[in-house]
Amino acid sequence: MGEEFVNNEEALNAYKASAFRTPDGYTSDILLFAMKEKKLHVLLIQRRKTNAEGEPNVEGGKWAIPGGFVNPNEDAYQAGVRELEEETGLTDIPLTAFGVYDKPGRDPRGWIISRAHYAFVPLEALLERVAGDDAVQVDLIPVSQAFDLPLAFDHKTILSDAMGKITRELLLSTKMSDFLPEFFTAKELYEAIASPAYREALPPFDVFESYIVLLPFIERNEAGLYFFNQAVSAHSIFF
Repeated sequence: MGEEFVNNEEALNAYKASAFRTPDGYTSDILLFAMKEKKLHVLLIQRRKTNAEGEPNVEGGKWAIPGGFVNPNEDAYQAGVRELEEETGLTDIPLTAFGVYDKPGRDPRGWIISRAHYAFVPLEALLERVAGDDAVQVDLIPVSQAFDLPLAFDHKTILSDAMGKITRELLLSTKMSDFLPEFFTAKELYEAIASPAYREALPPFDVFESYIVLLPFIERNEAGLYFFNQAVSAHSIFF
């Protein structure tokens, strides 16, 4: 169309990066959730009190979401995958990005921006977890208890935001089928949903149980147990 654009090389000759304040770092944080004993758990690490050089570690001793700094040759997703393996030994876990955290003062090390991710993981996938890198311990902790732990940085805020995100996903999808046995009772389904969601978002159990028969993607066998009919297309556990 005959348009002429600015030559970037010429423009960059006049651009001075030193004239602008840039972040001190970019990190990737990863929340892994799994169902254990009918309760939603989150994977957390306990930070070492000293770093690799033997110096005091920032927020050392506190519990934290696995994660770390993004390298210049990778994006936040790639860094999350790498850090997850370095700190927990876990691999091949697909992540979903859900938030960016850049509030001033969130990290005592300086102006550090974090990209947060989450994933639902079958409990079996976390059995091989091991503490590594700057983690002295890695553990699955009930979400209800995690909020009472001394969490590093602004990780309590990130965890709270993640809970809001996954609650919506579980209530507005059939994702819950990943966390239940092939055949389950109405009570097991109710408790599984009530664990990650806020119980007040659900009707009383007797009302919920009567509603199950109306769901086209949940069927009942001769033994009285329910199961998900994967052949039926449905976008929500409630619709």
